[in-house]
Amino acid sequence: MANHWTQLKSGGELGIITEAYREKRWYAAYTSANHEKRVAEQLVVRDVEHFLPVYESVRRWKDRRVTLKCRCFPGYVFVCMALRDRLQVQQVPGVANLVGFGGTPAALPKEAIEALRASLESGVRAQPHPYLTLGRQVQVRSGPMAGMQGILLQRKGRFRVVISIELIERSVAVELDEADLRPLP
Repeated sequence: MANHWTQLKSGGELGIITEAYREKRWYAAYTSANHEKRVAEQLVVRDVEHFLPVYESVRRWKDRRVTLKCRCFPGYVFVCMALRDRLQVQQVPGVANLVGFGGTPAALPKEAIEALRASLESGVRAQPHPYLTLGRQVQVRSGPMAGMQGILLQRKGRFRVVISIELIERSVAVELDEADLRPLP
C-alpha cells in the first residue's frame, strides 16, 4: 500500500488523472430539443469556447424564399473545456448532459472538430446525413478538411464525403471536388 501511495504522490496515476482534468478538449453537450442556439448563447455569456455547426438551407414558402441557418448535428453543441470546468457547462439551461460513458464525458477528436469548423467557415457546403459506417473510404488530400477520412457518395456527378462522429453517431455530408480525394485501401 505504501508503494502505491508513493507512486501516486510522485505523479503516477494521479498525475495522469489531474492532467486530463486540466487539459482542454472538445466534448459533445447533448441539449434539450431545439435548444442548441440558446445553449450556444449562454456559453458565450459564460465565456466557454464552443462550436455549433450550422448550414444554410433555402426554403420556399407560399410567397417568398427564406434562407435559414439549420443545425448540422441536431441536439448537440460542441464545447472545448477542461473536465474540471464541466459544471460550468452542465448548469447551462438546456444542456441535458455531456456525452460519455459511465458518467464521465468522452473527448472528441480535436482534428475532426477543427477541420469541420474550418471547412464550414470557408464556405464548404455541408448538410446532415444519416450515420454511415460502411462504404468506400476516402481521405481528403487538400483544403480545410485535409487529412479527414470519410465515406464517398456520388450523386448527379457531384462528390460528397460523409464525415461521421462516432461518439454521437451522427454524420454530415460535405461537397468536395474529386481531385481533393484519395481512396483508402
